[in-house]
Amino acid sequence: MRLEEFLVAEGVIRPIDLARAAERSETRGGRITDNLLALELVTAEQIDAALHMMPPALPSSVENTGVTRSTLHALLLKALYRGGVDTLPGLGETLKLPSHVVGTLIEEAVEHKLLKVTGATARSTLPVLTYSLTPAGRLAAIEALEKNQYIGPAPVGLSAYTERAKRQTLSHARDEVTRIKESLSDLVLSEEILDQIGPAIKAGRSILFYGPPGNGKSSVAKRIGRVFSDVIHVPYCIEVEGQIIKIFDPKVHEEVARSSHASLVPVKLRHENFDHRWVACRRPVVITGGEFSLDMLELRHIEGSNFYEAPLHIKAIGGTFVIDDFGRQIVQPKDLLNRWMIPLEEHVDYLKLHTGATFPVPFDALVLFCTNLAPSDLMDAAFLRRIPYKIRLGSPSIEQFGAILRREAAERGLEFTQSLFDWLIAELQARRQFALACYQPRFIVDHVIEACAFQKRPPQISEALVVRALNNLYPQEG
Repeated sequence: MRLEEFLVAEGVIRPIDLARAAERSETRGGRITDNLLALELVTAEQIDAALHMMPPALPSSVENTGVTRSTLHALLLKALYRGGVDTLPGLGETLKLPSHVVGTLIEEAVEHKLLKVTGATARSTLPVLTYSLTPAGRLAAIEALEKNQYIGPAPVGLSAYTERAKRQTLSHARDEVTRIKESLSDLVLSEEILDQIGPAIKAGRSILFYGPPGNGKSSVAKRIGRVFSDVIHVPYCIEVEGQIIKIFDPKVHEEVARSSHASLVPVKLRHENFDHRWVACRRPVVITGGEFSLDMLELRHIEGSNFYEAPLHIKAIGGTFVIDDFGRQIVQPKDLLNRWMIPLEEHVDYLKLHTGATFPVPFDALVLFCTNLAPSDLMDAAFLRRIPYKIRLGSPSIEQFGAILRREAAERGLEFTQSLFDWLIAELQARRQFALACYQPRFIVDHVIEACAFQKRPPQISEALVVRALNNLYPQEG
């Protein structure tokens, strides 16, 4: 991804701004960034911030890749043996390495009689050499596959991964107050709640949402991930002590599409090419619930393939990690909290390879706990101290309840009159003695819509239909 594409993806400039800068560059010369500055479409500070967040430039040599030569040679041989590629461009695309690095690896493999040139194929106007494995090369490829069967983008080193995670810490994210309010705008929340959430998001520190069920804890937590609109870079995989660990997961990481206006930009930009072993993504949002267990916090060694899948909380680095229904997992809360004491406090976790070796990884994610159980029943004072923000989401006021109800009804084409609303509040609180909850309006509206659909008549609210809904709200005693 080029810098100008990154600025568009970040929302710093618009595609139309990029087109204007490209047009000015064609007529007046200069780099795209210079023209963006001249047109006052971007500031020097914004460009510097973008450069700080960009991934490293393409490695200039095999040594600059940050991983061992043996690992790269093994990937090259495996790609030829099983990957279905036999040209330098094809191998470069598979390994996500620049042609001069792949060319060096090929030359070394030919020199060691592991590869041989088998012909040439037409590619554009120039012929491209094709390669095949020699008997010694096939043996070396089979031995490499016995060690691990990973074939794909070359890994980055642990030190590069650690340095990148520190650059992309949540405290560097753009999180204006208006963005926070926009992300939560479809919920009815008091200013007091918003004022508590904002500082926690800005600091990137963990939050415990607690309170009675059905009052928006999960809804708030899931929407917090929307706050972060900036771009981070995630490696396909990393290498640790010769072991491959996959990090990028398309189920977790939303890749940022390349700008459709890239063709407008002349090749005059500093740091134009970046390391393709990194994927430009939105900050991830990972949500777990009752299925969450301790082993999900450890490296998953893929038996038979001999490489690793990173745990969920590591995939969430740079983003948001939500533990919903906390306290209802198979694992005991105290065991989970003990496991996470160091990561939450020191922002570092320690993972263990099947060889027994352990290594540190940065842990920078906004961890959100959601529970309807009493916090004091889940954790002791020592751990409560390590969760700096504790936000109670209790029953809504009558005004908030009314706002939620009218919004839900309007979205379904229904109208709640004031007299019907007054009756409902009296029915809930005085006669049935139910506490108001944020989920009740949608529950009631859904039941009214479903009853009208069954009766094959246009949706319309009545006391009789609302009573039916309330009878389903909680089990009736006796």
